[in-house]
Amino acid sequence: MSRVATIPLQRTMSAAIQHSQQLLAATQAQLSTGKKAPDFASLGIEAVRNLSAHSLRAQQDAYVAASAQAGTTLTLNDANMSAIDTSAMSLKQELLTAIGTGKSPALNETIAATFNQFRAALNASDGDRWLFGGAQTDGPAFLPNTLAETISTPASAAFANDGIKASARLSDNVDIQYGVTASEIGSGLYAAFQTLAGAGPIGNPPTPSQVATLTAAAGQIDAGLSGLRAVSAENGRKQAQADTLSTRASDRSVLLEGIISGNEDADLGQVAIDLAQQKAMLEASYSVFGQLSGLSLVSYLR
Repeated sequence: MSRVATIPLQRTMSAAIQHSQQLLAATQAQLSTGKKAPDFASLGIEAVRNLSAHSLRAQQDAYVAASAQAGTTLTLNDANMSAIDTSAMSLKQELLTAIGTGKSPALNETIAATFNQFRAALNASDGDRWLFGGAQTDGPAFLPNTLAETISTPASAAFANDGIKASARLSDNVDIQYGVTASEIGSGLYAAFQTLAGAGPIGNPPTPSQVATLTAAAGQIDAGLSGLRAVSAENGRKQAQADTLSTRASDRSVLLEGIISGNEDADLGQVAIDLAQQKAMLEASYSVFGQLSGLSLVSYLR
């Protein structure tokens, strides 16, 4: 005689329902997080590869950040050196005009204004430190406050910077020294200001001795600009190098992000399909379990 064993069937259906609930919960977690698994351990053999990819991406992101910081400093270097170059060139032109025409109605004011521009540029900051001070943070990189002070202040005492220049690692085994010091860009032009300060107020017209002084100062400006432009050119080369390395690091970071995403991110389209299927299976399991629970021998006894 055969019989209906409802309790074992209910246990079997209960286990199936629990399994379906677990699958549905996992799929819902994928939908909410967008990730295939809740942790690296659940990724299986891809876990080691993804941990390595995360480490490499963090390194490339650090290179991008370092390149951005170095690039900002290099840009500020360029802006201030260009300001010195422009003002020194204008001063030289004024000196040559005074020498050639014997007229210098505003030459004294031009000399003073150019010196002030020179001083302001050498003492520029990037917000946290003196731009051309090297590692010195106690005070400005250029000390004389007025043109007259240059007469009694030798170049060795006028510049307070040290010889330490900022550097950064912008790629694997690639370090760039991007710092510039006040003395290396300003020493030549400082000699010209000392010469002009020693001449005293320039007359209109300048005296023969003053014309000789103006001629000497124009030559010193030429020499100073030559040194300044050499440093500026090197600064520009490093700007281009920093931009190139930043782009490479950014591209590598994007590539690594793609690898990480491919291993970790869930396919939301497939997740939606799985979710619908698992809900249907779970609802069917509930229905069957309910029918089994409603079975009773009493209903069939007559």
